Amino acid sequence: MAALIAAEQAEGGACRRTLFGTLRTGQEAKEGTVRTAGQVQRGSGPPDRAKCSGKGITMEHKFKRILYGGDYNPNQWPEEVWAEDMRIFRNAHINSATVNVFSWAKIQPSEERYEFGELDRIIDMLSRENYDIVLATSTGALPAWMAKRYPEVERTDYEGRRHVFGQRHNACPNSPVYQKYAAALAGELAKRYGSNPHITCWHINNEFGGECYCENCAAAFRVWLREKYGSIEALNKAWNMEFWGHTVYDWDEIVPPNALGEGIGAEKTAFAGMSIDYRRFMSDSLLENYKMERDEIRKYDAETTITTNLMGTYKGLDYFKWAKEMDIVSWDNYPAFDTPWSYTAMCHDLMRGLKGEPFMLMEQTPSQQNWQPYNSLKRPGQMRAQSYQTVAHGADTIQFFQLRRSVGACEKFHGAVIAHSGSDQTRVLREVSQLGAELEQLGDTTLGSVNQADVAIVFDWDNYWALEYTSGPSVDLKYVDTIHQYYKYFYDRNIAVDMIPFDADFGKYKMVVAPVLYMVKEGMKEALEAFVRNGGVLVTTYMSGLVDQSDNVYLGGYPGPLREMAGIWAEEIDALAPTQTNTVVFADETKAQCRIVCDLMHLEGAESLASYATDFYAGMPAVTRNAFGNGSVYYIGTRLEESGLSLVMDQAAAGAQVSPVVAESANGLEVTRRIGEECAFYFVMNFKDEALEMPASLAGHPDLLTGEPVQEGEKLEKFGVRIVCVPNQD
Repeated sequence: MAALIAAEQAEGGACRRTLFGTLRTGQEAKEGTVRTAGQVQRGSGPPDRAKCSGKGITMEHKFKRILYGGDYNPNQWPEEVWAEDMRIFRNAHINSATVNVFSWAKIQPSEERYEFGELDRIIDMLSRENYDIVLATSTGALPAWMAKRYPEVERTDYEGRRHVFGQRHNACPNSPVYQKYAAALAGELAKRYGSNPHITCWHINNEFGGECYCENCAAAFRVWLREKYGSIEALNKAWNMEFWGHTVYDWDEIVPPNALGEGIGAEKTAFAGMSIDYRRFMSDSLLENYKMERDEIRKYDAETTITTNLMGTYKGLDYFKWAKEMDIVSWDNYPAFDTPWSYTAMCHDLMRGLKGEPFMLMEQTPSQQNWQPYNSLKRPGQMRAQSYQTVAHGADTIQFFQLRRSVGACEKFHGAVIAHSGSDQTRVLREVSQLGAELEQLGDTTLGSVNQADVAIVFDWDNYWALEYTSGPSVDLKYVDTIHQYYKYFYDRNIAVDMIPFDADFGKYKMVVAPVLYMVKEGMKEALEAFVRNGGVLVTTYMSGLVDQSDNVYLGGYPGPLREMAGIWAEEIDALAPTQTNTVVFADETKAQCRIVCDLMHLEGAESLASYATDFYAGMPAVTRNAFGNGSVYYIGTRLEESGLSLVMDQAAAGAQVSPVVAESANGLEVTRRIGEECAFYFVMNFKDEALEMPASLAGHPDLLTGEPVQEGEKLEKFGVRIVCVPNQD
């Protein structure tokens, strides 16, 4: 494909640009100096990045201040509106804007012509205002002329239908035509604006996602499979193609597993090995698109941070693999009206965990969303508290979608800093301004500070895909819900957690939790055994250790590679319908309900901590603990209700000697800690309906938001926030 693109460019297919406009930085405007956009040099703008160290950890500052702003689309408005926007944003202490996200059709109206004049004026205006500019490449939605002239750039969906122009995420990632023009556009933008010191971050595409099943993707999939398996024989074995007599004898007999092939509805499949590989392939295909644009930018701009906005626990892409190619992780946070605060915190920790570094919040709404079933307003104080929760868990930016509310189309009722009224006296704008003033006051105080944890939870996209593709035992088994159940235990107790990949360094932690570790990939058994032998505490659960990386069952009894370490053999797995439950009885006669699945286990060295109370397997172990080397393994064989899970996790946490970030037991406040060079920042937030007392251990230490010390017995109202600075101990 690269050869095809190169050939097309050599034949004159590469796009050509028209006459450039001009760009003036703030200082140049004062001095009367005018330069073209491609001539502005770095060094006249924001200061260089700094570094911050805490407890022996050195973390690079990606930015000189907390970026505060968001998606801005002045191209959708008459230019006389722009000056008013700048006035309002200035009063709201906004210092950043993400521009050019969906402007491809406007800046490239035809194959051979670019029109940068309007974007020049936008960049010029923001530069004069000393903004940190997040410049997008616009490749998230292709222009109509491309779909008209080259229909193959459009995606073919799961049902086998070739799409026509429309929607977003509308380009086939394996289309050579799309790749050619997307790469060219990224290069032209970097050539033109890359030397502008106000371009603080490059934003490639937008919310990568979706799938394609066209002929281009089928051909690319076969190439991907050749590289992975080497031979058709190895592929047939990995996919167990003897089943149903589906053996293939040539690579071109392989077709994508959509509704016309091996698919059984969008979430089920006849051959999970094939469908998991297609997930991997599609994630890799989109990642190649990201890398392609990134590499074009790097030809002209060697230093500016490059990212793309991720989407939390989005199923379609292996974000741990993506993060290795990104300078910084950024993501879009859109909880629903009833999303638990613990779930949002988990997503933040996952985004931080992708690189083990602070991240960007690229999008949130200042108040109302538009695309969920019920789009409630954020209550007074909620946006501010939510923003500080984001910073607490590792964010170095707070950005909104969007800065001015759109006049039409499907997002016209999505909240914005400036509402349809255009008024600067709205409740939302007052709250945005308050937060902006506080973040401006904080300056770079928290930048580069790090979150540290003794507990890690394994999150793995291969397991996510495989568990939910598997046929049985229960459709109610959901990967993210299960991970969240265990995360919530720690969240409720203010115990810090890192979300880590399957191949992380487990030795950094005292306790590793690996719920529904259905797929145990190469090297994981040995890594977990070494962790436990060296004194670590491992918690794993039902539906763990069952299959290899191709979704073929480990023979010899469940939980496969984990069996010796766990000290149990699970003979059968019972599935409980939604109306069914069982009861688990602990050694002290405490009882807890369980549901969804029940492992029927035999002890092979482990001790039973709790047993089933009913059904033909009454008396069989439900929860076990096994000493292994210097550590221990807890195996939880059923989905326990919260009270029962807490009993088990309390024992495991005590055995691992993990503790909350503050000495006091949890009283409903969220307390999260970031470690800086000289002090630890304790973010204390109240998401409950009643006022709650501040931790006594923080009394006497200053709150960075008020400048006043925390008073003993002080209470924090709902959506109240304190950022308490406690000097680091030598």
